[in-house]
Amino acid sequence: MQIKGLLTVKELAKMVKAETIETIIVAFTDHYGRMVGKRFDAEFFLESAVKDGTHSCDYLLTTDMEMEPIEGYDFANWELGYGDFHLVPDLQTLRIADWLDKTALVICDVKDEKTHGWIDIAPRSILQKQLQVAQKSGYQCFAASELEYYLFENNYRQAHEQHYHDLKPVGWYLEDYHILQGTRTEHFTAAARRHLKNSGVPVENSKGEWGLGQHELNVRYAEILDMADRHTVYKQCLKELADKMGLSVTFMAKYHEDRAGSSCHIHISLWKDGKNAFAGKKAFGPVQGSDLFQYFLGGWIANAADVMPFYAPTVNSYKRYVDASWAPTKLAWSYDNRTAGFRVVGSGKSLRIECRIPGADCNPYLAFAASLACGLDGIKNKIKPPKIFKGDVYAASDLPSVPHSLAEATEKFANSDFTKRVFGEHVVKHYTHHFQMEQNAYNKAVTDWERKRYFEQI
Repeated sequence: MQIKGLLTVKELAKMVKAETIETIIVAFTDHYGRMVGKRFDAEFFLESAVKDGTHSCDYLLTTDMEMEPIEGYDFANWELGYGDFHLVPDLQTLRIADWLDKTALVICDVKDEKTHGWIDIAPRSILQKQLQVAQKSGYQCFAASELEYYLFENNYRQAHEQHYHDLKPVGWYLEDYHILQGTRTEHFTAAARRHLKNSGVPVENSKGEWGLGQHELNVRYAEILDMADRHTVYKQCLKELADKMGLSVTFMAKYHEDRAGSSCHIHISLWKDGKNAFAGKKAFGPVQGSDLFQYFLGGWIANAADVMPFYAPTVNSYKRYVDASWAPTKLAWSYDNRTAGFRVVGSGKSLRIECRIPGADCNPYLAFAASLACGLDGIKNKIKPPKIFKGDVYAASDLPSVPHSLAEATEKFANSDFTKRVFGEHVVKHYTHHFQMEQNAYNKAVTDWERKRYFEQI
Protein backbone atom coordinates (compact mmCIF):
# COMPACT_ATOMS: atom_id res chain seq x y z
CA MET A 1 0.00 0.00 0.00
CA GLN A 2 1.36 3.40 -0.99
CA ILE A 3 1.57 5.65 2.06
CA LYS A 4 0.35 9.18 1.39
CA GLY A 5 3.23 11.62 1.23
CA LEU A 6 5.94 9.08 0.36
CA LEU A 7 7.51 9.63 -3.05
CA THR A 8 9.30 7.65 -5.69
CA VAL A 9 12.13 9.38 -7.54
CA LYS A 10 9.94 9.48 -10.64
CA GLU A 11 7.12 11.19 -8.72
CA LEU A 12 9.59 13.65 -7.23
CA ALA A 13 10.94 14.47 -10.69
CA LYS A 14 7.43 15.33 -11.90
CA MET A 15 6.87 17.61 -8.91
CA VAL A 16 10.23 19.30 -9.44
CA LYS A 17 9.40 19.87 -13.11
CA ALA A 18 6.03 21.35 -12.09
CA GLU A 19 7.88 23.54 -9.52
CA THR A 20 5.77 22.22 -6.63
CA ILE A 21 8.98 20.93 -5.00
CA GLU A 22 12.05 23.17 -4.99
CA THR A 23 14.06 22.02 -1.96
CA ILE A 24 15.18 18.61 -0.67
CA ILE A 25 16.32 18.16 2.94
CA VAL A 26 19.01 15.46 3.08
CA ALA A 27 19.48 14.48 6.72
CA PHE A 28 20.35 11.96 9.42
CA THR A 29 20.21 12.07 13.22
CA ASP A 30 23.04 12.81 15.60
CA HIS A 31 23.41 11.21 19.04
CA TYR A 32 20.65 13.35 20.48
CA GLY A 33 18.19 12.36 17.76
CA ARG A 34 18.35 15.80 16.15
CA MET A 35 18.01 15.96 12.40
CA VAL A 36 21.20 17.33 10.80
CA GLY A 37 22.21 17.61 7.15
CA LYS A 38 21.79 19.88 4.13
CA ARG A 39 19.17 21.48 1.94
CA PHE A 40 19.57 20.74 -1.77
CA ASP A 41 18.22 22.50 -4.78
CA ALA A 42 15.71 19.94 -6.02
CA GLU A 43 17.06 19.81 -9.58
CA PHE A 44 20.63 19.28 -8.37
CA PHE A 45 19.44 16.59 -5.98
CA LEU A 46 17.93 14.68 -8.90
CA GLU A 47 21.02 15.21 -11.05
CA SER A 48 23.55 14.23 -8.42
CA ALA A 49 22.64 13.44 -4.81
CA VAL A 50 19.87 10.95 -5.54
CA LYS A 51 22.53 8.64 -6.96
CA ASP A 52 25.79 9.74 -5.38
CA GLY A 53 24.61 11.07 -2.03
CA THR A 54 26.55 13.83 -0.36
CA HIS A 55 29.19 14.38 2.26
CA SER A 56 29.17 15.76 5.76
CA CYS A 57 31.80 16.47 8.39
CA ASP A 58 32.33 13.50 10.68
CA TYR A 59 32.51 15.79 13.71
CA LEU A 60 28.70 15.67 13.78
CA LEU A 61 28.96 12.36 15.64
CA THR A 62 31.39 13.80 18.21
CA THR A 63 29.76 17.07 19.28
CA ASP A 64 27.89 18.21 22.34
CA MET A 65 24.46 19.86 22.38
CA GLU A 66 26.02 23.23 21.48
CA MET A 67 27.79 21.71 18.45
CA GLU A 68 31.21 22.01 20.06
CA PRO A 69 33.59 19.22 19.00
CA ILE A 70 34.48 17.16 22.07
CA GLU A 71 37.93 15.67 22.58
CA GLY A 72 38.43 12.05 23.51
CA TYR A 73 36.63 10.28 20.65
CA ASP A 74 38.55 7.75 18.56
CA PHE A 75 36.14 8.08 15.65
CA ALA A 76 36.87 11.72 14.80
CA ASN A 77 39.14 14.30 16.40
CA TRP A 78 41.49 17.19 15.68
CA GLU A 79 44.42 14.84 15.09
CA LEU A 80 42.50 12.99 12.38
CA GLY A 81 41.47 16.32 10.90
CA TYR A 82 37.70 15.91 11.07
CA GLY A 83 37.17 14.52 7.61
CA ASP A 84 33.95 13.57 5.82
CA PHE A 85 31.62 10.63 5.84
CA HIS A 86 29.20 9.71 3.10
CA LEU A 87 25.47 10.39 3.39
CA VAL A 88 23.55 7.91 1.24
CA PRO A 89 19.86 8.72 0.80
CA ASP A 90 17.54 5.84 1.69
CA LEU A 91 15.03 6.43 -1.07
CA GLN A 92 12.40 4.41 0.82
CA THR A 93 12.22 7.43 3.16
CA LEU A 94 11.77 10.06 0.43
CA ARG A 95 8.71 12.08 1.34
CA ILE A 96 7.00 15.44 1.13
CA ALA A 97 7.75 17.69 4.11
CA ASP A 98 4.21 19.03 4.07
CA TRP A 99 4.71 21.54 6.88
CA LEU A 100 7.35 23.34 4.80
CA ASP A 101 6.93 25.22 1.53
CA LYS A 102 7.74 23.24 -1.61
CA THR A 103 10.03 20.87 0.28
CA ALA A 104 10.74 17.15 0.33
CA LEU A 105 12.90 15.20 2.79
CA VAL A 106 15.02 12.06 2.69
CA ILE A 107 16.76 10.26 5.55
CA CYS A 108 20.28 9.01 4.94
CA ASP A 109 22.44 6.12 5.98
CA VAL A 110 25.85 7.26 7.21
CA LYS A 111 28.59 5.32 5.43
CA ASP A 112 32.36 5.14 5.34
CA GLU A 113 33.83 6.78 2.25
CA LYS A 114 36.45 4.07 1.76
CA THR A 115 34.69 0.84 2.72
CA HIS A 116 31.17 1.99 1.80
CA GLY A 117 29.93 0.14 4.88
CA TRP A 118 27.73 1.62 7.57
CA ILE A 119 29.44 3.84 10.12
CA ASP A 120 28.89 1.59 13.13
CA ILE A 121 28.39 4.41 15.66
CA ALA A 122 25.66 6.17 13.65
CA PRO A 123 22.28 5.70 15.39
CA ARG A 124 20.50 4.36 12.29
CA SER A 125 23.35 1.90 11.67
CA ILE A 126 23.04 0.54 15.21
CA LEU A 127 19.36 -0.21 14.66
CA GLN A 128 20.00 -1.71 11.23
CA LYS A 129 22.57 -4.10 12.72
CA GLN A 130 19.99 -5.43 15.21
CA LEU A 131 17.38 -5.64 12.48
CA GLN A 132 19.75 -7.81 10.42
CA VAL A 133 20.11 -10.17 13.38
CA ALA A 134 16.32 -10.52 13.57
CA GLN A 135 15.98 -11.00 9.83
CA LYS A 136 18.59 -13.79 9.79
CA SER A 137 16.26 -15.73 12.07
CA GLY A 138 13.32 -15.00 9.78
CA TYR A 139 11.66 -12.38 11.98
CA GLN A 140 9.98 -9.15 11.03
CA CYS A 141 9.82 -6.64 13.84
CA PHE A 142 6.92 -4.22 14.14
CA ALA A 143 7.06 -1.30 16.53
CA ALA A 144 5.39 1.90 17.63
CA SER A 145 6.52 4.76 19.84
CA GLU A 146 4.05 6.88 21.80
CA LEU A 147 5.51 10.36 22.14
CA GLU A 148 4.36 12.94 24.69
CA TYR A 149 5.25 16.62 24.67
CA TYR A 150 4.43 19.95 26.30
CA LEU A 151 3.12 22.88 24.26
CA PHE A 152 3.59 26.53 25.33
CA GLU A 153 2.18 29.86 24.20
CA ASN A 154 5.68 31.36 24.27
CA ASN A 155 7.71 31.07 21.10
CA TYR A 156 11.18 29.56 21.21
CA ARG A 157 12.96 32.93 21.12
CA GLN A 158 10.87 34.24 24.03
CA ALA A 159 11.44 31.04 25.98
CA HIS A 160 15.18 31.38 25.45
CA GLU A 161 15.25 35.04 26.47
CA GLN A 162 13.24 34.18 29.61
CA HIS A 163 15.81 31.47 30.42
CA TYR A 164 12.88 29.02 30.12
CA HIS A 165 11.30 30.46 33.29
CA ASP A 166 7.60 31.21 33.78
CA LEU A 167 6.52 29.73 30.47
CA LYS A 168 2.80 29.73 29.77
CA PRO A 169 1.38 26.26 29.01
CA VAL A 170 -1.46 26.15 26.49
CA GLY A 171 -3.64 24.53 29.16
CA TRP A 172 -4.44 25.70 32.68
CA TYR A 173 -5.78 22.51 34.24
CA LEU A 174 -4.95 18.83 33.87
CA GLU A 175 -6.43 17.86 30.53
CA ASP A 176 -5.96 14.09 30.30
CA TYR A 177 -8.49 13.01 27.64
CA HIS A 178 -10.41 16.30 28.03
CA ILE A 179 -11.99 17.26 24.71
CA LEU A 180 -12.57 20.90 25.71
CA GLN A 181 -8.93 21.56 26.55
CA GLY A 182 -7.89 19.69 23.43
CA THR A 183 -10.18 21.86 21.32
CA ARG A 184 -8.32 24.96 22.50
CA THR A 185 -5.13 23.69 20.87
CA GLU A 186 -6.62 22.17 17.73
CA HIS A 187 -5.13 24.95 15.61
CA PHE A 188 -1.76 23.33 16.35
CA THR A 189 -2.64 19.67 16.85
CA ALA A 190 -4.95 19.36 13.83
CA ALA A 191 -2.27 20.97 11.68
CA ALA A 192 0.29 18.49 13.06
CA ARG A 193 -1.96 15.52 12.29
CA ARG A 194 -2.60 16.81 8.78
CA HIS A 195 1.02 17.62 7.97
CA LEU A 196 2.27 14.28 9.29
CA LYS A 197 -0.36 12.37 7.31
CA ASN A 198 0.64 14.26 4.17
CA SER A 199 4.33 13.57 4.88
CA GLY A 200 4.25 9.78 4.94
CA VAL A 201 3.61 9.48 8.68
CA PRO A 202 0.11 7.99 9.08
CA VAL A 203 -1.61 9.26 12.24
CA GLU A 204 -3.92 7.38 14.56
CA ASN A 205 -5.07 9.98 17.09
CA SER A 206 -4.14 12.73 19.53
CA LYS A 207 -5.22 13.52 23.07
CA GLY A 208 -4.60 15.75 26.02
CA GLU A 209 -2.17 14.25 28.51
CA TRP A 210 -1.87 14.47 32.27
CA GLY A 211 0.24 17.63 32.56
CA LEU A 212 -0.68 21.27 31.99
CA GLY A 213 -0.36 21.76 28.24
CA GLN A 214 0.86 18.18 27.76
CA HIS A 215 -0.26 16.21 24.73
CA GLU A 216 0.25 12.91 22.96
CA LEU A 217 -0.02 12.30 19.24
CA ASN A 218 0.18 8.69 18.07
CA VAL A 219 1.22 7.52 14.63
CA ARG A 220 0.54 4.09 13.20
CA TYR A 221 2.89 1.24 13.94
CA ALA A 222 5.28 0.05 11.23
CA GLU A 223 8.33 -2.12 10.70
CA ILE A 224 10.88 -1.01 13.25
CA LEU A 225 13.26 0.98 11.00
CA ASP A 226 10.36 2.71 9.29
CA MET A 227 8.91 3.52 12.73
CA ALA A 228 12.16 5.10 13.88
CA ASP A 229 12.15 7.23 10.72
CA ARG A 230 8.52 8.24 11.37
CA HIS A 231 9.41 9.19 14.94
CA THR A 232 12.24 11.41 13.68
CA VAL A 233 10.02 13.16 11.13
CA TYR A 234 7.29 13.58 13.79
CA LYS A 235 9.58 15.47 16.16
CA GLN A 236 11.02 17.66 13.41
CA CYS A 237 7.54 18.49 12.11
CA LEU A 238 6.13 19.44 15.51
CA LYS A 239 9.10 21.62 16.45
CA GLU A 240 9.09 23.48 13.15
CA LEU A 241 5.30 23.80 13.11
CA ALA A 242 5.34 25.26 16.64
CA ASP A 243 8.09 27.66 15.60
CA LYS A 244 6.04 28.80 12.60
CA MET A 245 2.95 29.38 14.79
CA GLY A 246 4.78 31.38 17.45
CA LEU A 247 4.57 28.53 19.98
CA SER A 248 7.11 26.16 21.46
CA VAL A 249 7.07 22.45 22.15
CA THR A 250 9.43 20.44 24.33
CA PHE A 251 10.24 16.76 24.36
CA MET A 252 12.26 17.00 27.57
CA ALA A 253 11.68 13.98 29.78
CA LYS A 254 10.92 16.22 32.79
CA TYR A 255 10.54 19.90 31.98
CA HIS A 256 9.41 20.89 35.51
CA GLU A 257 9.66 19.17 38.88
CA ASP A 258 5.96 19.78 39.56
CA ARG A 259 4.74 18.37 36.24
CA ALA A 260 4.40 14.87 34.84
CA GLY A 261 7.27 13.64 32.71
CA SER A 262 6.98 13.04 28.98
CA SER A 263 7.47 9.48 27.85
CA CYS A 264 8.13 7.49 24.71
CA HIS A 265 6.41 4.16 25.34
CA ILE A 266 7.76 1.55 22.92
CA HIS A 267 5.55 -1.27 21.60
CA ILE A 268 7.17 -4.27 19.88
CA SER A 269 6.06 -7.58 18.40
CA LEU A 270 7.95 -10.10 16.26
CA TRP A 271 6.30 -11.65 13.22
CA LYS A 272 7.18 -14.74 11.17
CA ASP A 273 5.53 -16.07 8.03
CA GLY A 274 2.94 -13.32 8.21
CA LYS A 275 1.84 -14.14 11.76
CA ASN A 276 2.51 -12.59 15.16
CA ALA A 277 5.15 -14.90 16.65
CA PHE A 278 4.23 -13.76 20.17
CA ALA A 279 0.78 -15.33 19.88
CA GLY A 280 0.39 -18.79 21.37
CA LYS A 281 -1.49 -21.00 23.80
CA LYS A 282 0.85 -21.03 26.79
CA ALA A 283 -0.52 -19.25 29.85
CA PHE A 284 1.56 -16.55 31.51
CA GLY A 285 -0.92 -15.30 34.06
CA PRO A 286 -3.80 -13.90 31.99
CA VAL A 287 -1.60 -13.74 28.88
CA GLN A 288 -1.83 -16.42 26.20
CA GLY A 289 1.48 -16.41 24.32
CA SER A 290 4.32 -18.42 22.82
CA ASP A 291 7.72 -19.42 24.15
CA LEU A 292 9.13 -16.78 21.81
CA PHE A 293 7.01 -14.18 23.61
CA GLN A 294 8.23 -15.20 27.06
CA TYR A 295 11.89 -15.33 26.01
CA PHE A 296 11.75 -11.94 24.25
CA LEU A 297 10.10 -10.43 27.34
CA GLY A 298 12.59 -12.16 29.63
CA GLY A 299 15.57 -10.85 27.69
CA TRP A 300 14.14 -7.36 27.50
CA ILE A 301 13.68 -7.16 31.27
CA ALA A 302 16.97 -8.88 32.12
CA ASN A 303 19.07 -6.55 29.94
CA ALA A 304 17.11 -3.31 30.30
CA ALA A 305 19.35 -1.76 32.95
CA ASP A 306 22.46 -2.38 30.81
CA VAL A 307 21.04 -0.33 27.90
CA MET A 308 19.45 2.36 30.05
CA PRO A 309 21.34 5.32 28.49
CA PHE A 310 19.73 4.47 25.15
CA TYR A 311 16.35 4.97 26.86
CA ALA A 312 17.30 7.83 29.16
CA PRO A 313 20.21 9.72 27.54
CA THR A 314 20.42 12.92 29.61
CA VAL A 315 20.75 13.98 33.23
CA ASN A 316 17.18 15.27 33.04
CA SER A 317 15.87 11.87 31.88
CA TYR A 318 16.21 10.32 35.35
CA LYS A 319 14.12 12.99 37.05
CA ARG A 320 11.09 11.48 35.32
CA TYR A 321 11.30 8.23 37.32
CA VAL A 322 9.10 9.14 40.28
CA ASP A 323 6.69 6.79 42.03
CA ALA A 324 3.00 7.36 41.31
CA SER A 325 3.84 9.66 38.40
CA TRP A 326 2.91 7.32 35.49
CA ALA A 327 6.66 6.80 34.83
CA PRO A 328 8.02 3.35 35.75
CA THR A 329 10.49 2.97 38.59
CA LYS A 330 10.80 -0.84 38.75
CA LEU A 331 11.83 -3.59 36.33
CA ALA A 332 8.70 -5.73 36.43
CA TRP A 333 6.04 -6.84 33.97
CA SER A 334 2.31 -7.00 34.22
CA TYR A 335 -0.76 -7.25 32.01
CA ASP A 336 -2.37 -3.91 31.13
CA ASN A 337 -0.90 -2.28 34.23
CA ARG A 338 0.53 1.21 33.84
CA THR A 339 2.57 1.01 37.04
CA ALA A 340 4.90 -1.61 35.52
CA GLY A 341 8.02 -0.91 33.48
CA PHE A 342 6.84 -3.56 31.01
CA ARG A 343 3.13 -3.65 30.21
CA VAL A 344 1.84 -6.50 28.06
CA VAL A 345 -1.22 -5.59 26.00
CA GLY A 346 -3.42 -7.10 23.33
CA SER A 347 -4.03 -10.75 22.53
CA GLY A 348 -3.62 -13.08 19.58
CA LYS A 349 -2.37 -11.20 16.55
CA SER A 350 -2.35 -7.90 18.51
CA LEU A 351 -0.24 -9.27 21.41
CA ARG A 352 2.73 -6.99 22.05
CA ILE A 353 5.05 -5.77 24.76
CA GLU A 354 5.06 -2.13 25.80
CA CYS A 355 8.21 -0.83 27.48
CA ARG A 356 7.34 2.31 29.45
CA ILE A 357 10.92 3.16 30.43
CA PRO A 358 12.07 5.46 27.57
CA GLY A 359 11.45 9.18 27.85
CA ALA A 360 10.44 11.53 25.05
CA ASP A 361 14.07 12.67 24.87
CA CYS A 362 15.36 9.32 23.57
CA ASN A 363 16.89 8.85 20.15
CA PRO A 364 14.42 6.41 18.50
CA TYR A 365 17.09 4.50 16.59
CA LEU A 366 19.06 3.82 19.78
CA ALA A 367 15.98 3.04 21.88
CA PHE A 368 14.59 0.61 19.29
CA ALA A 369 18.02 -0.97 18.79
CA ALA A 370 18.37 -1.50 22.53
CA SER A 371 14.90 -3.04 22.78
CA LEU A 372 15.42 -5.42 19.87
CA ALA A 373 18.89 -6.46 21.08
CA CYS A 374 17.56 -7.25 24.55
CA GLY A 375 14.65 -9.30 23.26
CA LEU A 376 16.70 -11.22 20.71
CA ASP A 377 19.21 -12.08 23.43
CA GLY A 378 16.33 -13.47 25.46
CA ILE A 379 15.29 -15.70 22.56
CA LYS A 380 18.86 -16.86 21.91
CA ASN A 381 19.50 -17.74 25.55
CA LYS A 382 15.93 -18.73 26.49
CA ILE A 383 15.72 -16.18 29.29
CA LYS A 384 12.46 -16.50 31.16
CA PRO A 385 10.82 -13.40 32.60
CA PRO A 386 10.16 -13.01 36.31
CA LYS A 387 6.73 -13.97 37.57
CA ILE A 388 3.97 -11.64 36.41
CA PHE A 389 3.33 -8.87 38.93
CA LYS A 390 -0.20 -8.02 40.01
CA GLY A 391 -1.08 -4.81 41.82
CA ASP A 392 0.76 -1.53 42.37
CA VAL A 393 4.35 -1.92 41.22
CA TYR A 394 5.25 1.41 42.84
CA ALA A 395 4.41 -0.05 46.25
CA ALA A 396 6.61 -3.13 45.81
CA SER A 397 9.86 -2.98 47.76
CA ASP A 398 11.47 -6.20 46.52
CA LEU A 399 11.70 -5.43 42.79
CA PRO A 400 14.84 -4.18 41.00
CA SER A 401 14.75 -0.47 40.22
CA VAL A 402 15.68 1.37 37.07
CA PRO A 403 19.07 3.14 37.39
CA HIS A 404 18.74 6.38 39.33
CA SER A 405 21.10 8.64 37.38
CA LEU A 406 22.89 9.02 34.07
CA ALA A 407 26.21 8.42 35.85
CA GLU A 408 25.00 5.11 37.29
CA ALA A 409 23.44 4.04 34.00
CA THR A 410 26.53 4.95 31.97
CA GLU A 411 28.82 2.96 34.25
CA LYS A 412 26.59 -0.09 33.88
CA PHE A 413 26.42 0.37 30.10
CA ALA A 414 30.20 0.74 29.85
CA ASN A 415 31.00 -2.35 31.91
CA SER A 416 28.32 -4.63 30.48
CA ASP A 417 29.40 -7.75 28.64
CA PHE A 418 25.97 -7.74 27.00
CA THR A 419 26.29 -4.27 25.42
CA LYS A 420 29.80 -5.03 24.13
CA ARG A 421 28.61 -8.29 22.64
CA VAL A 422 25.54 -6.96 20.83
CA PHE A 423 26.69 -3.46 19.85
CA GLY A 424 30.45 -3.95 19.67
CA GLU A 425 33.17 -2.58 21.95
CA HIS A 426 33.85 0.39 19.66
CA VAL A 427 30.21 1.50 19.82
CA VAL A 428 30.05 1.06 23.60
CA LYS A 429 33.25 3.05 24.10
CA HIS A 430 32.01 5.83 21.80
CA TYR A 431 28.64 6.22 23.50
CA THR A 432 30.12 5.85 26.98
CA HIS A 433 32.26 8.89 26.19
CA HIS A 434 29.19 10.73 24.91
CA PHE A 435 27.12 10.04 28.03
CA GLN A 436 30.04 10.84 30.33
CA MET A 437 30.47 14.15 28.50
CA GLU A 438 26.79 14.91 29.09
CA GLN A 439 27.14 14.10 32.80
CA ASN A 440 30.33 16.18 33.13
CA ALA A 441 28.67 19.18 31.50
CA TYR A 442 25.95 19.02 34.15
CA ASN A 443 28.42 18.52 36.99
CA LYS A 444 30.15 21.81 36.10
CA ALA A 445 26.94 23.85 35.77
CA VAL A 446 25.64 26.14 38.52
CA THR A 447 21.86 25.82 38.54
CA ASP A 448 18.97 28.06 39.51
CA TRP A 449 18.15 25.54 42.24
CA GLU A 450 21.57 26.07 43.81
CA ARG A 451 21.31 29.85 43.72
CA LYS A 452 17.83 29.78 45.20
CA ARG A 453 18.87 27.40 47.96
CA TYR A 454 22.31 28.72 48.91
CA PHE A 455 22.69 32.37 47.81
CA GLU A 456 21.54 33.93 51.10
CA GLN A 457 21.23 31.16 53.63
CA ILE A 458 24.43 29.16 53.37
